[in-house]
Order: sequence, then C-alpha cells, then structure tokens
Amino acid sequence: MTQRLGNGSRQWRLLLLLSGLLIAAAFLLLTPWNITHLSSHPRPAQSYSEALDLVEIFQEKERQKMNPVCRMQLMTHNKKTERAIILVHGYSSCPQQFHELGQRFYDSGYNVLIAPLPHHGLADRMTDAHARLTAEELAVYADQAVDIARGLGGKVFMMGLSAGGVTTAWAAQHRSDIDLAVIISPAFGFKKIPAPFTAAAMNFYTILPDALEWWDPLLREKAPPAHTYPLYSRHALVEILRLGFATLNDARHHPPAAKKIIVVLNANDIMINNESTDNIIKVWLADKANLTTYKFKADLKLGHDLIDPSQPNQRIDIVYPRLMELINHR
Repeated sequence: MTQRLGNGSRQWRLLLLLSGLLIAAAFLLLTPWNITHLSSHPRPAQSYSEALDLVEIFQEKERQKMNPVCRMQLMTHNKKTERAIILVHGYSSCPQQFHELGQRFYDSGYNVLIAPLPHHGLADRMTDAHARLTAEELAVYADQAVDIARGLGGKVFMMGLSAGGVTTAWAAQHRSDIDLAVIISPAFGFKKIPAPFTAAAMNFYTILPDALEWWDPLLREKAPPAHTYPLYSRHALVEILRLGFATLNDARHHPPAAKKIIVVLNANDIMINNESTDNIIKVWLADKANLTTYKFKADLKLGHDLIDPSQPNQRIDIVYPRLMELINHR
C-alpha cells in the first residue's frame, strides 16, 4: 500500500513539473522577444537652415544606384511654414508612394518631407537589401525625420502607412514635439495570423533562416508599381512587428508623447490584422491619450495600399480628401 502511495506521489510531482514546463514554454513563446532596448534620441533642428543641413546628411547616406523617384522628396516653400508634414511609406515601397498626396499638402501650404526607409528605393527591384531592415533602424529613421521636420514647420505632423504606420506610432509614443500623428493601417499584425499568436509567430520566424517570397506569386517580378520591391523578407516583417511590440510595451508603461493621434483603418484590408491595432488603441485610450479613430468602410473595397495612385483599382478620389479633412479639421 505504501509503495502505491509513493508511486502515485511521484507521478503527481512529475505531472506538475511537466505542466509547469509547458506553461513556462507557452509563456516564453507567446511573449515577444527582444523589444525592451529600443529607445528614442531626439536632436531636433532649431531652424529652417539647420533642417536643410540635416536633409543633406540624410541624402548623403542614400546609395547612388537608387530609383530617381525613390530618393528623398523635400517640398518646401523656402522658409519655415506654419505646418510641416512627414509622410512615411510602407515596406517594399518608396517615397513615390506618397508623392501625389505630398503635392496636395504642399499646395495647401505645408512643407513636406518624404524620406525612403532604410534599404528602400534601390534601382534594382530584385535586391535583397531590404532583408537587412531592423527595428532599430526604423526607430532611428523616425527620430531623424522628426528632427528635420522640427525646422521645417511650427507644427509637425507625421503620417505613415503600414510599416510606415508602425514607425509613426513609435514616433508618436516617444516624441512630444509631434503635434499630430496619423497612423494608417499599421502593421502591428498580419491578417493570416490570429492576433493572440502574433508574438509567437514573430518569435518563431526570428529563429528560422530568412526567406524571400513574392508578394504576387503569379506576376512575380512584373507586379506593379515599378518603384516597389516585388519580394518581401520574412525577417524584415519580423522586425516591423518587433517595433510594433516595442511601441505597445512602452505604451503600457507611459502615455504617448504626441499631442494628438489619429488611427485610420481599412475594413477591407486583407493584409493587416486590425485586431492587433485595436490592442494599442485600447492601451492609449486607457491612458486618456488625445486619440480618435476613423475606418474606411468595407464596401469601398480599398486595397491595403490605399495611398499609391499606381496601385490597381485605387480610390484616391475618396481617400485623399478624407485624410486631408481629418488633418486640417482636427
């Protein structure tokens, strides 16, 4: 009888140990890795001329073999204006994505800055340079863009799409000198991955070898627009998620620094998981952030990239006026 009780006790302890190990493993897998050491280092321009100096420094880092339309685009009125806006393109695209919208802001009196993300805009569409993109680089890029814009306008607005949306969210969390951040369809998660498992997927792909895949497996290298990369890197997507989780983690510890935030979602988006964006919206609102949201209805049938006029079936006749209205009548 004593022997049976002893065996039962050992089996129970073994079961508890295995259960504990499984819980610990699940917690480790579901907790985003390597997100706590990203930080912001503001060095804002103190004048219009200093902003132009920072632009030159940024441009010197651009590679020679870039697509001409993908170089930094600076539209200025040759002086510091009341408002300056930073437009941040998405992953695998380039400044040309925002050129037409930027022109409209310029015509409305804004100074406009559209700078290429790290490793973007190269003339060789088949390059794998974008696979080296890191969350750290995106954070540095955000700081540099805001630093420049501080010398371009009395008020600084920042608008980004997808990966540019996450980059804008990072800046909104950390930069108190942003008057308005407009975050459009940010890539905090992807449609194919249920939101609760996004961190697990990110961690899993972090330890796997990288792979380049076609955005459009049918058109492959012929996929439009011509100024975009037709391939994406799994590791680059992981780094975009890392920046998103870092932003969410920071938001849980202190309110966003930007004076106002507008989050714009697309109910028809087949790329981005809007539920993942809802997570940070809830955290920001719990901190009583000055935040509003707007969602384009599904029946508009807008694509994920609702900005670039070169995209098929684009509806900029609807999207552009609405975005400008959100900003100008905030």
